[in-house]
Amino acid sequence: MSHPTAGDGAAPATMRAIVVTRPGDLDALEIKDVPVPPRKPGWVRIKVRAFGVNESEVTTRKGESDSEVTYPRIPGIEGVGIVDEADADSGLRPGRQVATMMGNMGRSYDGAYAQYVTVPAGQVIPFGTSLPWDVVGALPEMFQTAYGSLTRGLDLKPGQTLLIRGGTSTVGLSAATMAKDIGATVISTTRNADRGDELRAMGVDHPVVDDGRIAEKVRGLVPQGVDAALELVGCTVLPDTFGCVRVHGSVCFTGALGGGWTVPDFTPFMIPSGVRLTSYAGEAADLPAQVFQQQLQAIAEGRLNVPVAYRGLEQVRDAQADVESGRTPGKHVVLLDD
Repeated sequence: MSHPTAGDGAAPATMRAIVVTRPGDLDALEIKDVPVPPRKPGWVRIKVRAFGVNESEVTTRKGESDSEVTYPRIPGIEGVGIVDEADADSGLRPGRQVATMMGNMGRSYDGAYAQYVTVPAGQVIPFGTSLPWDVVGALPEMFQTAYGSLTRGLDLKPGQTLLIRGGTSTVGLSAATMAKDIGATVISTTRNADRGDELRAMGVDHPVVDDGRIAEKVRGLVPQGVDAALELVGCTVLPDTFGCVRVHGSVCFTGALGGGWTVPDFTPFMIPSGVRLTSYAGEAADLPAQVFQQQLQAIAEGRLNVPVAYRGLEQVRDAQADVESGRTPGKHVVLLDD
């Protein structure tokens, strides 16, 4: 039988958390004192130090998620912090720096918008870094999405060409650094010509200004078409992205930053002959711990930008408002005090 290991100080009986009591506007996000969650065998309790704020949580708050979400609910699909309690044979000692994400946290069970969260041990990624918590808090879901899209979604290989559509998004920037580490040539888009230097600084070989129709520009760089395309803008531009890809190349649909999760009147004949369409929506297990550690080093070396940070649960409404409006670019992170 595996006995639990816990930190030096026992967790308090209650904690502060953001609770969505009902679907609604920003006032549906309420700060409450709630019981610290007990830990089940095979699960890990984490003292949360920072968490990312994502479109998914805005959707949950508005009541637009699928039927897995029930209320009241503590949202939050990702978080970073330190192990508070775990099974002794889990390899996760109290005080260990860890990240967690996805796995229906914040949806079918309570998530990371709180001082403590409990999650299955299989979705906990240990790491070690001296980076500030607000920076680390920006990374789990972003890295997992980028790495999973490139590997499981596209099976990107050294020497191939990759198009990232939505390249100045946090996932797009992360994907560019990962693709360069794999050994690919990267073409990445931005709607703002002034951000081309930012993309080059991330290792992008060819920044392209996206005006909604880029196939001709991409074919000018790679006449036969790219080997792989990561679609982050959405279905509104998907037909044009198809035109950028070579025969037997692949398009991975991962996000819809520009809106458009569906294609009206879709028919498979919209996909060019020989071009493959796939998608990615994975889990923490898709991001190996060593890859997470490598990307932390990339952050330390200045290869990715510092996120937009908010301090304290009191600013969660501000963070969600900024995510929903899109007026503040970058990854939004809430930092919790000790």
